[in-house]
Amino acid sequence: MPQPTGDDTRTRLLNAAADLIAASPGDDFSLRAVCEAAGVTLPTLYHFFGSKQGLIDAVTERGFDLYLSQKAARELTGDPIGDIRAGWDEHVAFGLRNPGLYALMYGTVRPGHAPDAQQRPTAALRELTRRAADAGRLVVDPDHAASHVLAANVGVTLRQIVLAEEDRALSDAVREGVIAAITGGRATPGRDAPARAVTEWAAAHPEVLGEPETQLLISWLHRVAAAAADH
Repeated sequence: MPQPTGDDTRTRLLNAAADLIAASPGDDFSLRAVCEAAGVTLPTLYHFFGSKQGLIDAVTERGFDLYLSQKAARELTGDPIGDIRAGWDEHVAFGLRNPGLYALMYGTVRPGHAPDAQQRPTAALRELTRRAADAGRLVVDPDHAASHVLAANVGVTLRQIVLAEEDRALSDAVREGVIAAITGGRATPGRDAPARAVTEWAAAHPEVLGEPETQLLISWLHRVAAAAADH
């Protein structure tokens, strides 16, 4: 019978950790539980990952691999704004399908640290905003536009994970408000809600995003709308 290789053992440990995270999104997990599920000893886990954080980083990277493989299956349309809109919806859908994994990817915050793998989808988004800028579709810097889209996209996704239910109206409203803000209202005609509408909606529903997040969103939308007006 073939003997398991180091890659096999590492994969078993990753699978065990991912399964525990998926079973109890947001909860901590023990290394001993991971080892028991993988059928290895604790020193073996440390051999492959060095520490619990090393294991978490590896699971996080796997999450981004999965996320990007799913995004790669969708062909770009040639309309960068339409592709940003579709990418937003895919992002939310991935988070709702994989809440525990998504919480590691975007919800675990350590000051001054971001997972290296997080830069890959961010770079893809920046490429879309750069194309939109080249086509004259943006009224803000493309890097700023990407940062704004990502921040709002992550916030909306995490909020739905916290509520443990999909809120399509929230996602659509914030998405269209962000797109309208970065395009100056020049996104796809008939589909883009003005930033003012989203601001009014957020102010009327502070319980949805939470008070601090709501005020941050309103402040940001006012700043972007002012920048758009200058153009």
